[in-house]
Amino acid sequence: MQWKIDGPRTVPQAFPYQGSKRALVGQILSLFPEGGIPLLIEPFAGSAAVSVAARHYGVAQDIAISDVNGPLIELWRMIIDAPAELIDVYTAMWHEQQVGDDPLASAKAYYMEKRREFNQTHDPAILLYLLARCVKAAVRYGKGGDFNQSADNRRMGARPANMQERIMSASRLMQGAKTSSESYEDPLVNAPREALVYMDPPYQGTSDVPDHRYLTGLQREVFAETLQHAVDNQVSFIVSYDVVREDKKYGEALPEELGLTHRHVTVGVSSQATLSGRKEMTIESLYISPALVARLGGEDKIDTLVNVVPEDQPALF
Repeated sequence: MQWKIDGPRTVPQAFPYQGSKRALVGQILSLFPEGGIPLLIEPFAGSAAVSVAARHYGVAQDIAISDVNGPLIELWRMIIDAPAELIDVYTAMWHEQQVGDDPLASAKAYYMEKRREFNQTHDPAILLYLLARCVKAAVRYGKGGDFNQSADNRRMGARPANMQERIMSASRLMQGAKTSSESYEDPLVNAPREALVYMDPPYQGTSDVPDHRYLTGLQREVFAETLQHAVDNQVSFIVSYDVVREDKKYGEALPEELGLTHRHVTVGVSSQATLSGRKEMTIESLYISPALVARLGGEDKIDTLVNVVPEDQPALF
């Protein structure tokens, strides 16, 4: 069935994060086996939008999230295990940033101070503050691994009461979830056959480029080899890999030899384009492993579960 997401607040979002699959979770959950799954593994966690949604709708019993971005995973550990402490620290920072005769100027200087502190300490609570204040909630890292995104100086970040609501809601849903800062290979290749692995790896167009949107890049060839091992082990997995906007597509398709079922699905209007004054439809590229296709009843069944873009209709703009 197609899961209906009634509005942006239906599924909690612990923190803003550019690239979050929150708008796509309805389609992704539609590709879960009927009756749900005993274990969902999300090894490129980010904002863990799929895991949070799976718990929200009761279609995943156990959750395991991981990400090579250590401070991000530590932030998730605080959300799960110490949400009140995290909210207290965030609240203090939110008020401290506005001390002075000119609150906006004070907040700008305060952000830069906290960014320097984070790059020295990797404090996850400071990361939450940076995510709330940085431009477009877009994480950027320099070549040396330092967080280098600028502040959005038009706003102060989510008010403490709003942040408390988001953090506590996500915390309740994610109780018992396992967290790890390990890389994706082992959680994917050695996933139990009854589990499902959802992956949202860095797009090729955002890895190894000047703005460094991710802490580490992801080589397509190495990723494809790992996917082959997972296919051989009959792992059920879904991969979000490259997005299409107008005539622009990032990166190459995954190799056909993997035997993955590839579908373009409609997501909705691009929020990034909207910020730039344009209206563009976003189309997401999903790859589904043979083991999961078999569990769902075959490729024809896939096309009844998600909003597939027809092959003879490559653009919907």
